[in-house]
This record gives sequence, C-alpha cells and structure tokens, in this order.
Amino acid sequence: MKVEAWIFGALVIFLVIVTPVYWFMSHEITGTVALILTFFLVLMIAGYLALIARRIPARPEDRKDGDIAEGAGELGFFPPHSKWPLFCALTFGLFILGPIFGWWLSILATGIAVATITGWIYEFYRGDYAH
Repeated sequence: MKVEAWIFGALVIFLVIVTPVYWFMSHEITGTVALILTFFLVLMIAGYLALIARRIPARPEDRKDGDIAEGAGELGFFPPHSKWPLFCALTFGLFILGPIFGWWLSILATGIAVATITGWIYEFYRGDYAH
C-alpha cells in the first residue's frame, strides 16, 4: 500500500503545480475547477492509502525480500454469475422512459427497483452460493 500511496502523493504534487499554471496561462474557469476537484479527489485517495498502509503489515509485494509463494492463497469471494444487474438495468431504463410516456411509468419502475435492488443485495444469502 505504501507504493500506491506514494504514486497518488506524486499526483497531488503534480496537480498543485499544474493547476495555478493552467489558470495563469488560460484564465479558463471550467478547467481550473476540474483540476482543483481532481486535486481533492487524488488527495483523498492518497490519504486513505497512507492510513491503510500504516495499519496493515507489509505485504510480500511491498518487501524487497518477499517471495511469490507468500502471496499464495485465497484472494476473496468472486461471484460466478448474477441475473440482477440485468434486471436493475431494465428497471432503470423503464424509469428513464417515465418522463417520455408518463410519470406513472417512473412510479411503477421505482416499485420494481425496490425488488430488483433487494434481490441483488441478498442474492448470496440463499441458494447454491449462500454464505
């Protein structure tokens, strides 16, 4: 995590230098605001990674004497497949069509969205992949 924090820290320094230069050379407000917001976003990510790097022990890939075999093992749970993103996308499409064909369609889609989002959240609490 330390390497990632240093990369984002270098981006913060780059944005601190580039943003005022951009403003003085162009006097364009939209790009300057975008650079300022990018600075804060990158600063937030760099701060988060720096805090996490202090809390966790050194990973094998962070140490110079780290071995490949030390990083072996289970990496996490990755879902095999899911039907719920499709239903959520269809529901969102129905919601977007509401202002075109009538607001009742958006209200109907909001009710369906509750069911589809609930299904997506709780899909691994039952069935073959319950844990």
